[in-house]
Amino acid sequence: MPPWNGPRAKVQIRLSIQRLRTLQEKKLALAKAARRDIADLVTKGRVETARLRVEGLIQDDIYVELLELLELYAEKLQARFNLLDASTGTEPEPSVSDAVCAIVYAAPRTELKELQVLREILMHKYGRNFSLALLITDPPPESVPPRIVSKLSLYTPSKDLVDAYLGEIARGYGVNWTPEPHTSDEKDEPLEPLKRDDGGDVAGDGSGKGDDGGDKLVEGKDDEAKNKKESPVKVAPAPTPAPAPNPPVEKEKKLTEEEELALRFDRLKNLR
Repeated sequence: MPPWNGPRAKVQIRLSIQRLRTLQEKKLALAKAARRDIADLVTKGRVETARLRVEGLIQDDIYVELLELLELYAEKLQARFNLLDASTGTEPEPSVSDAVCAIVYAAPRTELKELQVLREILMHKYGRNFSLALLITDPPPESVPPRIVSKLSLYTPSKDLVDAYLGEIARGYGVNWTPEPHTSDEKDEPLEPLKRDDGGDVAGDGSGKGDDGGDKLVEGKDDEAKNKKESPVKVAPAPTPAPAPNPPVEKEKKLTEEEELALRFDRLKNLR
């Protein structure tokens, strides 16, 4: 690798910006065609296949957002190229540090050769230790912007997100489709009636009578009332006498305006 060449690096930054924009336009055109195909699948009733296509479409949208961020950071390097060219240490200037770290970290996860060449130029400028610190690791390096890290994280889209995408696509192409509501596996079971000792319901028919026609519930109430009558009556303790009221305080003598003003100044002094 030849030593740092400022004009060559500047040209490589400009080429990277152009290729990033071209690739974004290509991805957006492919996404538009994919949405049309997904709408056709929904029309034919192949909803599960459409959901799988939507998962790929979501990943493509995230990739386009990554390209937009890298274009933004490449434009920052182009606008502040004098600071990039003048730096001679092993760390980039703080004003361009996030842009340099983002390109060095994320370029291998893209399909742009121009951006990867720019990455090699930046790695050569700042040295081996700087390059090793920006390898793709778990957890990622702290110097990499969090937005870049979030776009590079791998995950499976949730069913709610997929259905939301699918619903918007169907609405955009005039397809009559709505997501199915989530059904819980657990169902409410009817409560069992309370049982008596003899096996009958406590309030089976609302009459309060047992199987033998006797009014057992009423008998239970009579026994309860009888027990209440036989229980001794508790006498409440005598209330404690209320404390004697304080003697009335004599009204303070009304102060003059000068005395009130002096009193306010004394209070202000005490607050210090």
